[in-house]
Amino acid sequence: MLLLVVTLQSCNQDPTLQTYFVDRELAPGFTSVDLPINVLNINEETLNEEELEAYKSIEKLSVLAFILGDEKNNDKKDYELELAKVRTVLKNPKYEELMRGGNAIDGKFVVKFIGTEESIEEIILMGHSNENGFAVVRILGDEMNVNKIMTLSKVFEKADIDNSRLDQFTDFFK
Repeated sequence: MLLLVVTLQSCNQDPTLQTYFVDRELAPGFTSVDLPINVLNINEETLNEEELEAYKSIEKLSVLAFILGDEKNNDKKDYELELAKVRTVLKNPKYEELMRGGNAIDGKFVVKFIGTEESIEEIILMGHSNENGFAVVRILGDEMNVNKIMTLSKVFEKADIDNSRLDQFTDFFK
């Protein structure tokens, strides 16, 4: 009996972002997409050694968005409920905060990660706007490093993103 109780307690984990994604990816009002890193169309020859190492440590991007006022007619109440759920998941101490920003008018964002600064398992970007909705981006990889990933921000700005795979999110990020 004791073994059964210990086993059940070890399985009783707090909700994770991964389970939130899985539970919502096909739910009404949500849009999701998994993208391999090569969708960014970055010319690896233009990267220095540190940027190339950081770029190759990223495997894929998983995006989940709740867009207000889309064809599914999402309302503000649903938005606030789902945003609260995401915030609750991200309050778990395993998601360490890297940065936050924005304002009440244009929207706010937070960047968190799982792992250590030298060996990141996952980077999470969550942004929301009371007019557009919210989006959560999971950057998944192998032994990503905070400092090296930060060097990629300029590279990502120059990326020739394949818009045909991202059309459903374009309006959200304008």
